[in-house]
Amino acid sequence: MTKFIRRLQKIGSSILVSLPKEWIDANNLDKGAQVEIDTANDNISISTNKEIRPTKELVISYPLHKEENIVADITGAYLLGYDVIEINSKSMISGEDREQIRNSMRRLVGMEIIEEDASHINMQFLLDSTTLNPEKILKRMSSIALGMYDDVTNALISDDKSNLKSLSNRDIEVNRQYFLLVRLIRSTLVDRRLANTFNLENIDILDYRVAANILENAGDIIVELSTLIFNSSLPKDYATKIYDVVRDFNSIAEKSIDAFTKPDRLLAIESISLHKEYEKKLGSFRTTLENKKQIPIDFLDLIYMFERIAQSWGDLADLVQPIYNE
Repeated sequence: MTKFIRRLQKIGSSILVSLPKEWIDANNLDKGAQVEIDTANDNISISTNKEIRPTKELVISYPLHKEENIVADITGAYLLGYDVIEINSKSMISGEDREQIRNSMRRLVGMEIIEEDASHINMQFLLDSTTLNPEKILKRMSSIALGMYDDVTNALISDDKSNLKSLSNRDIEVNRQYFLLVRLIRSTLVDRRLANTFNLENIDILDYRVAANILENAGDIIVELSTLIFNSSLPKDYATKIYDVVRDFNSIAEKSIDAFTKPDRLLAIESISLHKEYEKKLGSFRTTLENKKQIPIDFLDLIYMFERIAQSWGDLADLVQPIYNE
């Protein structure tokens, strides 16, 4: 993005500003052409008056440089907002790479292979970005992760822990929603019309990026916790003690996500207070155990991981902007 400085001019009763010639030429504009003007509190954006956003296309030449990875290249292009990704080769695309490409499609919401032959693969993003909603995507990430959390906590007191084996598959859906949200957020940074559609200022876009990363990491921690519980030989009475402390966390986490997406500072303050009480209870519980002898190391590891999970949703509430007196 190139920055231009222009001085405002007054002609009659109107204030005018000239547009950069480079931008006019690049967009094939001339006298009489229409442009769209979007305004916010402290900024203004001007864009060409096109009902349909130009399609962003990328061609990847195959085979790749030896240091490159086909899945990473496709994922990176997806996150950068490319609508069409073509892989072209002068020879056959290997079966191994072809399978990796197909597998990568399962991780990228809305991206589908629409054409394919021995030396060419054409992928296209089939969703309309303006119909998507960052708030709903973030809430979906939170909902899936908290559902995973419920299964993990219930496994503490259950004799059947077999459902923990499938938790990593549910985390894949968290990751899918994460990639979609990051793509959408990046698109709003370069398309003010899209940002206005979602009613997001630059600071909101940044906060959504941070929040998405927090929830994606939370899903990974929950999977790690499920593996620890599945392989743990923790006595039932110890597991029950942990369960009694952590079982009611979901209601606190839901307040955090609601506070962030509304956004509602008063709800955030309530959520932050509940998080502090919860973390204090977990911390006191851990300190009490550390002072005892012959406490299984798994016991302390579990508590530590529950603390990390709680901190994730606590960080969401902390992102809600404080109310300042003017």
